[in-house]
Amino acid sequence: MTTPPGMTAADFADGLAAMRSAVGDEWVFDQPADLNTYRDFYSVLWGEPEEKVANAAVAPANVEEVQAVVRAANERRIPIYPISTGRNLGYGGAAPVLSGSVVLDLKRMDRVLEVNEDNCSCLVEPGVSFFDMYRHLRESGSKLMMSVPDPGWGSLVGNALDSGGGYTVAGYRGHFEAVCGIEAVMADGELLRTGMGALPGSETWQQYRMGIGPCLDGLFRQSSLGVVAKMGFWMFPTPEAWLSASVSVMRFEDLDELVRIANELEYGNLFNGMPGFSSPVLTQQNPIAMAMVPEPAVMNRMVEESGLAAWSFAPNFYGPERVIREQWAYVQSRFEHIPGVRFAETSFVDLPLSPDDMERIHKPRFGIPSLEIFSVGSRGYGDFNPSDGHIWFSAVIPRSGKGIIDANRVMRAECERLGLDLFMFAPAVTCWTRSFVLFAAVPVYKDGRNAHLRDAVREIIDTCAQHGWGEYRCPPAFMDDVMGAYSFGDHKLRRVNEAIKDALDPNGIISAGRYGVWPKHLREGGEA
Repeated sequence: MTTPPGMTAADFADGLAAMRSAVGDEWVFDQPADLNTYRDFYSVLWGEPEEKVANAAVAPANVEEVQAVVRAANERRIPIYPISTGRNLGYGGAAPVLSGSVVLDLKRMDRVLEVNEDNCSCLVEPGVSFFDMYRHLRESGSKLMMSVPDPGWGSLVGNALDSGGGYTVAGYRGHFEAVCGIEAVMADGELLRTGMGALPGSETWQQYRMGIGPCLDGLFRQSSLGVVAKMGFWMFPTPEAWLSASVSVMRFEDLDELVRIANELEYGNLFNGMPGFSSPVLTQQNPIAMAMVPEPAVMNRMVEESGLAAWSFAPNFYGPERVIREQWAYVQSRFEHIPGVRFAETSFVDLPLSPDDMERIHKPRFGIPSLEIFSVGSRGYGDFNPSDGHIWFSAVIPRSGKGIIDANRVMRAECERLGLDLFMFAPAVTCWTRSFVLFAAVPVYKDGRNAHLRDAVREIIDTCAQHGWGEYRCPPAFMDDVMGAYSFGDHKLRRVNEAIKDALDPNGIISAGRYGVWPKHLREGGEA
């Protein structure tokens, strides 16, 4: 075990004793076998002296116990690292950013506190998983649908706080965008409620996010400022039907127009499901081929020889059948001027789902959590398959045809130069709210190859930053590097984050180092 920086074993033991008094002896874990649970099993530092490991873990059952643990930690300056369920594989799992921290494991706080059918909202504790929420909705006969990620075993709260997302209706599938109302335990042990929750007896906490004055919800996204104990979410009524379609174009040069019109249609709410962009001709042999997007003449020749589309756009529609079929007809009309354009209705489903539907659908598109994403690793994708896990590289890029081509070419050229194998679709792009994200899974190992991998990823972070592309989420090993790329104004963003940290958590106990924000005594040149 690793004692936190600047702390004696005796002081740490005293603090842990106070935490035992708060939560009960059986819910404090400090033995090696127990702490193995809180390792990052996809760590790029696995088995190395720098691996980020916990010194203990504490699992409170309610907000009062969280307050007691935080107060005990604050009095003794013991670093704590809150997790909801610790399922954040590829982005750090349950391990703290600062070795020696006490993991504050909130998995026992697993109550669905409220589901408001009329207001289409819910209020949950951080230990509520997507499976828990789905089960609650089904057992209660709810009319509501939630948005879920791949995979669905994590926490609603934890996923939202790390800006996770799903596949469903616009305005809900970016999970932090659907948050309305937060209760957090601050570093001094006091409770803060954001928005209308700051009004005693409020009946509109999950209806109006802003409240009065500055909107503080964003202080807790990817932050180290408090322990979220409750979170409200906007949900949406289960639609009558779902329709998926495709618009395919046959020339390299049609990509800009395809993306431009698709953006306009989505921003105008002419379709409301998560869209997709792909290249059928590039993925005909291997969907994760590392070949770069070719020059226009080469791709057009490939299209001519194969008959496959150069590019394809997949809109999705949720709503009454009559409405979404009219929307699909209008969408088609907007692309008819592109020579050789092809249209197809790829799937239509009436809701509620039948047993046959359940066998053929992509469950997250219907708010159904699953673990099917883990089957990807068993499909024989070349060098990806023998790895010991993966980390995610997640750079936000311009939502344009040029953005797709430039990012894919740069990423693939860098990977070839650095000898880095990625699990990465071609073209590697996911549609986020008004942006694209270039997602790539970087395989990790437990046999000594991670040192090269770390160096290569840091070079790619720098290269992307030079093009104006930054990651929106990353594993702990790269949080300082990614925050360092956001350097406008002599790193003003980081300096403001540090000032807020110093004001709200002067002893620096909560999630030290998370997303590159360190407390004063741990910064370079600070106190020991």
